[in-house]
Amino acid sequence: MVKYQDETLDRTFAALSDPTRRALLARLGEQDNLSVSELAAPFPISLPAIMKHLDVLTDAGLIVREKTGRTVACRLTAQPMEQAMNWLNRYAQFWSDNLDRLAAFVEEETWPTQPSTPMPAPPSAQRNAQAPNVQALNVRASRSRAGSARGRKRSTPPGRKPSS
Repeated sequence: MVKYQDETLDRTFAALSDPTRRALLARLGEQDNLSVSELAAPFPISLPAIMKHLDVLTDAGLIVREKTGRTVACRLTAQPMEQAMNWLNRYAQFWSDNLDRLAAFVEEETWPTQPSTPMPAPPSAQRNAQAPNVQALNVRASRSRAGSARGRKRSTPPGRKPSS
């Protein structure tokens, strides 16, 4: 197995995996340099929870926080997103090439509109035709198990006497 080690990329994708953090980034994309309280205003979670999300985004390098007096403002940084986009674009090219080849293959072949001979039934359908009452047997078996569960002795936590 190949182990790919790029902590920056890992932290970026981990930070982007949470919908709240993505929404925070979207708000910063709309309006740069928002204070933490302005950024947190539309969210139904506490300010300490927002601060924890901002810590993850800061650790990933996706935002920068700047303190001016008592106000902490946040702004986006581009480098980690550029690295993530470069990584994704490499794989997008791979999938695009493969899908283009698949489309060319499908378009060059002529396909019959209807099969000329009847298709045989799959083996599982044949087995089901031979044993139509399997479902009924399963229902009966589950009922009998349910009845026996009532008579079982229940366990009690240590230190407690069983109730009679």
